Amino acid sequence: MQKMLEAFLTSLRLGLTSFGGPIAHLGYFERTYVREKGWLTPEEYSQTVALCQLLPGPASSQANFLIGVRRAGLAGGLLSWAGFTLPSALALYAFAVFAPAAHGPLMAAALHGLKLVAVAIVTHAVWGMAPKLCPDRERTGIALGALSALLLFGGAFMQIAVIVLGAAAGSLLCRGAAPVSGAQSSSIGGKAAWAAGAAFALLLALLPLLAAERPGGLTAIADLFYRAGALVFGGGHVVLPLLRDALVPPGLLTDDAFLAGYGVAQAVPGPLFTLSAYLGAAAAPQGAPQALWAAAALAFIFLPGLLIAAAGAPLWRWLSGHPAAQGALAGINAAVVGILGAALYDPVWVTAVRGGADLAVAAVAFFLLEKWKAPPLAIVVFCVAAAAAGIYF
Repeated sequence: MQKMLEAFLTSLRLGLTSFGGPIAHLGYFERTYVREKGWLTPEEYSQTVALCQLLPGPASSQANFLIGVRRAGLAGGLLSWAGFTLPSALALYAFAVFAPAAHGPLMAAALHGLKLVAVAIVTHAVWGMAPKLCPDRERTGIALGALSALLLFGGAFMQIAVIVLGAAAGSLLCRGAAPVSGAQSSSIGGKAAWAAGAAFALLLALLPLLAAERPGGLTAIADLFYRAGALVFGGGHVVLPLLRDALVPPGLLTDDAFLAGYGVAQAVPGPLFTLSAYLGAAAAPQGAPQALWAAAALAFIFLPGLLIAAAGAPLWRWLSGHPAAQGALAGINAAVVGILGAALYDPVWVTAVRGGADLAVAAVAFFLLEKWKAPPLAIVVFCVAAAAAGIYF
């Protein structure tokens, strides 16, 4: 019980302070779970990230779920998901219900400050992971190759490709890599994994049939959001066009309402998939309980990702414990460093750093993280305050 409570409270803190999108979230997780808590080694954390990058769904939420499972069993995983997800989901649901008008230069400056938080957090994560996961020329080369491929070609499927290529290169170049300590530790067994995989496939096949019987009803919303979570690689930004095409042309939402929710989603911490709580509530028919529609949209967009992560974890665990796979896993770890490095440049850097003042703010925030061990909330306050001050000076 104590571990479950610890998993929930730790994730809740992350859910309240993790601004900047999925790549930034992985930086927050590395700082919290690896450096502060010591729940995972850098190698184990990298493997978790790599697995979630290979799966459809929101990678940061899947990683947080699996870390919670590792810490406190399946209940711990669900509590970790709830802690990380509920703060932003409740905020976006409240926006759908009350629709506050939050505009103006001060709000724009605050949003820009949150982007600078992401620059500092992701830089700190790459800075900490690179020496541990790329300790030799071979793995440094794999990381640089992954970085170059992503900067040149980009895309969610290229992330999968560089992980696969990293594994192939590692199997050839890193055969003497040390085994990953503790990689076999997990609470998800083979039977539970098969059950999760079967549930994933069954819902994918069954929900469209149920939705066809009641078009426009709650089951149709459940089907729409489940398919979005099940079939999209690359996280929240990639799923947005699919959700827009499913909700706006049929008349469930206007374009203005959709974009308003997306704008507010940028201003709250936690996973971008929690935009589903806003979309579900806003799409509820007149007189329908908005809370129920929001809860259905939220649950069904995350459910496929959690099921497929639970199904894949034991196979990944077996692979990580196999002596012949150690070189491949070393290559995957290095490729993950390249993935984070590429994301640090695009989209994190290119969307946040507009000039020398932004670079200075991000550099000070990184210094506060690295040297002063400042908590993430202090970095959020500093960056937002600095961006807001830029309006007046």
